[in-house]
Amino acid sequence: MKRLYLDHAATTPTDPEVVAAMLPYFGEIFGNPSSLHTFGQEARRAMEEARERVAAFIGALPEEIVFTSGGTESDNYALIGGALALRDKGDHIITTVIEHHAILETCHYLEREGFRVTYLPVDEQGIVNPETLRQAITEKTILISVMHANNEIGAIQPLAEIGRIASEREIPLHTDAVQTFGHLPINVDDLGVTFLSASAHKLYGPKGVGILYIKKGAKITSFLHGGEQERGHRASTQNVPGIVGFAKAVELAEKSMPEEVARLTSLRDRFIKGVLEGIEHTSLNGHPVRRLPNNANICVGYIEGEALILRLDMNGVACSSGSACSSASMDPSHVLKSIGLAPELAHGALRFSLGRSTSLEDIDDVLEMLPDIVEKLRSISPLYKKAGS
Repeated sequence: MKRLYLDHAATTPTDPEVVAAMLPYFGEIFGNPSSLHTFGQEARRAMEEARERVAAFIGALPEEIVFTSGGTESDNYALIGGALALRDKGDHIITTVIEHHAILETCHYLEREGFRVTYLPVDEQGIVNPETLRQAITEKTILISVMHANNEIGAIQPLAEIGRIASEREIPLHTDAVQTFGHLPINVDDLGVTFLSASAHKLYGPKGVGILYIKKGAKITSFLHGGEQERGHRASTQNVPGIVGFAKAVELAEKSMPEEVARLTSLRDRFIKGVLEGIEHTSLNGHPVRRLPNNANICVGYIEGEALILRLDMNGVACSSGSACSSASMDPSHVLKSIGLAPELAHGALRFSLGRSTSLEDIDDVLEMLPDIVEKLRSISPLYKKAGS
């Protein structure tokens, strides 16, 4: 049976060229980059070359890039480190209701530590209104965090406009760019961000490595204590193979980005059109245009998302559900609730996220099998029978 992976927003397969670039740093060049001898300095040289490549990719300086273990650590560092560094100036943080849990749970932690957090609403397409943000700013606001694009519904936020507002008020702006880094052009100056989080495994790099961009001169307090690695920002021996792999993934993404954005956007639009026109009681979640090139989040009425996922998996198709924030929870996604979806619709949401391996044939194969799967599940659905359809 042919297997189709349409869950690239969750993670991506590590590119073979990335694996090849990493391999020498597991054996031949294995030194600790903090060591002064040749073994260590060979590793350090590779790490610093990687730092330069990643920095150039987003228009940053090499010394503004801090390597971390991934997006969650970077988000935690930006919020906790930024808030603690500026606590003498205020205690107010602004974020949005649709952020990743790495942001929301960190904000909840900071609230327990005495900070105040404003959670901005979004419209029915998942977009933050910059004017709402402007009005939420107070004299005590010390940090703003707005994601670049939402991981569930793909909505791309007006970050440059938000950046201008933050700059006018001289408030640091953090963005979780985990879903856009390597997939859309990013320039930190154009966006007006002070901090930016990214993770390698979302762009065909290895798991367990990410970055936090920290604008030169920004105030931030380290929350990992020990050695002086990463210019004192993050104690811990660096993951040199992962860092080298991250840089290689960036190199590959940079070469193919314009063509890949156009290709995925075309496939995405074909898929969305095919589902909405081919299956009754379906709707698109998120902005129809201002969305990630590879993201299609669809509500399928009168069916549980988990049942659809299992049936699709039985047919060799991997996607994810928008109906639960974790496998242990049956509550609708906080993102889908935030855009005003009724629980019965939110429970039938599916996220299809395309990638480099996705072909036109793959899209058409899914469009061919999906109506039959939906029809069979609806035939045993009490909700569908109750609706009288």
